[in-house]
Amino acid sequence: MSRSARKWRLPIYESFDCQSLAFRANFTKMEQAIDSFIRFLAVERGLSENYQLSTQRSLADFAQWCAAKKKIDDPHKVTLALMSEYLADRKRAGLSASSIKLIVVALKIFFRFLAAKGGVDRDPAEALALPRIERYLPETLNELQVEQLLEKIDTKALHGLRDRAMIELLYASGLRISELANARLENFNFEERIMRVTGKGNKTRLIPVGRKACEALAAYLSTERPKLVKRRSSNEIFLSERGTKLTTARIWQIVKKHARHSGLEKNIYPHLLRHSFATHLLGNGADLRIIQEMLGHADISTTQVYTHVDQQRLKAVHRQFHPRA
Repeated sequence: MSRSARKWRLPIYESFDCQSLAFRANFTKMEQAIDSFIRFLAVERGLSENYQLSTQRSLADFAQWCAAKKKIDDPHKVTLALMSEYLADRKRAGLSASSIKLIVVALKIFFRFLAAKGGVDRDPAEALALPRIERYLPETLNELQVEQLLEKIDTKALHGLRDRAMIELLYASGLRISELANARLENFNFEERIMRVTGKGNKTRLIPVGRKACEALAAYLSTERPKLVKRRSSNEIFLSERGTKLTTARIWQIVKKHARHSGLEKNIYPHLLRHSFATHLLGNGADLRIIQEMLGHADISTTQVYTHVDQQRLKAVHRQFHPRA
């Protein structure tokens, strides 16, 4: 099998070692450039391993396509037309607009990096346009549905206190599922009812925790968590039967299990509780900038989608109750 057709994977630099150096010695110029860029994201920008992996996959696929289809393995030979042809090929293969957008962003920041470092004479991706993505309004639960979901959790059942505390916290603070999995005891202040959370891009934020969620957490921490602690347990708040940190996949399963038991005829999943958190805050008069800060959104435009959800709710109420609607 030729070098251009082989599959390859770059090292992730949180675990950088001498073997990585030996591995890179056999790279093409394109592969070396991508490797250097991923190293920059990890070491200088401090971006998360997930972000490194996502960017790495996008650029590796592009490099393999260039080598296989165009016999190009040097960033200097990449043109705007070449990238446009690659993106069109991905679109014909059935890739969604949102996935293509991720690739475009990866290409743009990669070649901007190379241009700044002298790795290419000029940035060929500067004029690359981002695909327009149709925005869908997020699904939400109403306040009664959230109440029904929470009240149906049997706290006397095995791990019932833990599960109630987790789902209360997802809704009370709008956590992402990964943020819930990584929540640690030392980052929760019971007196102030504040939790310190590390979100996307390793950005830290402080978020309030509601009274009901605090009560559910106190019951779990005092009664159930001590029984889950094992010798290898760490300081994560939510532990598995084995005393280890719960995975995001396991949290997903737990939420789905309690959703089935609640009797609600709705597709309930962890992120739905985050959407509901934001929508209910906005509907009750919270400022959009405050909601942005609590959700950890880098851009206000991401948070603005909830204004559309609230407008839809207002229109529905108007149609239902106004005599001349």
